[in-house]
Amino acid sequence: MEDVQIKLSAIWIALMLTYLLGDVLRIFSGDFKAGAIGGMEVTPMMYLGMAILMVIPIVMVVLSLTLNQPVNRWANIIVAVFFFLFNLVGLPTYPSAYDKFLIVVGLVFNGLTVWYAWNWA
Repeated sequence: MEDVQIKLSAIWIALMLTYLLGDVLRIFSGDFKAGAIGGMEVTPMMYLGMAILMVIPIVMVVLSLTLNQPVNRWANIIVAVFFFLFNLVGLPTYPSAYDKFLIVVGLVFNGLTVWYAWNWA
């Protein structure tokens, strides 16, 4: 197993933990209302969509350790760019400073993922 694979896997783990920290802080700060997001009632299909979206970094931890180099490299680049753009678009919608800070940290992790994967020889 290559050193880059371990680094990529670790960055995906760090990204997941950053997302989870944001969720925990949102709950404890009172910024979270059960069953609603942005004043909208959350439907079962929305929960399914969120579950699919949030399982992707978990899957990337495993794929980063198991895929062969060319496929691994491009999977990491594509998925990290997707999450970078997704979070960049969502950044203005978060009202609190801690959320914005954690989103920026996540953007840095996505950037590192792309950088390590791109420079993987």
